[in-house]
Amino acid sequence: MIEHLYNFGQGFFAFIFVLGVIVFIHEYGHYIVAKLCKVRIDVFSIGFGKELWGWNDKSGTRWKVSALPLGGYVKMFGDASAASNPDSSLLAGMSEEDKKGAFHFKPLYQKMLIVAAGPFANFLLTIIVFTYFIMSNGLSSIDPVVGKIVPDSPAAEAGLQVGDRIIMMDKNKVSSFNDISYLVSTNLGTLIVLKIKRGDEIMDINLTPKIFEDEDGLGNKITRPMIGIKSGDITYENVGFFRAIGESVRRTYMICEASLKVIGQMITGKRDTKDLKGPVGIAQLSGQAAEKGFSTVLWLIAVISANLGLMNLLPVPALDGGHLLYYSVEAIRGRPLTQKMQEYGFRFGFGLIVMFMAFTLLNDLKKVIF
Repeated sequence: MIEHLYNFGQGFFAFIFVLGVIVFIHEYGHYIVAKLCKVRIDVFSIGFGKELWGWNDKSGTRWKVSALPLGGYVKMFGDASAASNPDSSLLAGMSEEDKKGAFHFKPLYQKMLIVAAGPFANFLLTIIVFTYFIMSNGLSSIDPVVGKIVPDSPAAEAGLQVGDRIIMMDKNKVSSFNDISYLVSTNLGTLIVLKIKRGDEIMDINLTPKIFEDEDGLGNKITRPMIGIKSGDITYENVGFFRAIGESVRRTYMICEASLKVIGQMITGKRDTKDLKGPVGIAQLSGQAAEKGFSTVLWLIAVISANLGLMNLLPVPALDGGHLLYYSVEAIRGRPLTQKMQEYGFRFGFGLIVMFMAFTLLNDLKKVIF
């Protein structure tokens, strides 16, 4: 019992730290660009609900930590709520001087930059962390050569052999063994054509990935598509700063692309939603990462940050992507949507977010209970 309480406490505090860093960076992205655009900031909050602790800075912004640690917000002058929907009664009575500091009276391009700055800050955090790892440890390199074949796997059935070098998968060039894992990760039973080099001979081999039970980097049981091959030795290469940044950008893009594919597969029913994680699942991951050390926590922060940035760009009202959708429509129409339409959109978007969070929470609880 005491051990379970200890593990829960460790996971909870690790979760608070992981999510707190990611949320702060996201909201600070909004904040810093808003300040550059001379927007007045009323509140910068980590968490929602009742304020636990806070202070006012010289410009009048209330910086605070709130009771519900599942996000945060920057409330700008002229906003009606944390969702940044306009306060029509306040805006209508503003003086010309007040309008200069109000978000909703700023040029359209500035509003779009402010909104996009949050997700961009998340992507930037991921890139910085990945760059740190590459500069510290070197760039990992695994030749796309078959080191071992799993018995009764698609690779074994198709006739792949140890020592085969995989050159291409369908029309995708393969430079590293990691490319193989990435290209297979979102394949749910579709035939793949492998172009391989065996000795001096180039040949094509057809196979279809199968779902296997495996472990993630923290030791949790997961299911994912695999072809049944393992790599050889990993080598590390010392690289320069700019190459490290380029590789970090590529890895961040790959995380986002794979996440979008997985979301699409879940929506269309091709992939089970049981691997979706809510706050309890993320807390468990955070606790497991904390047990392995700060480097693992940092890696988890980078991965979650990229996914949070991506999720916030989805065109759902109440998310950053929803605001960008509204502003894009305004740019095309030459005038904003009516206040009533925007309000209906915010309510719909907020409802979707609540339903999604409830679903992921139930997912988490089912795993804990059963």
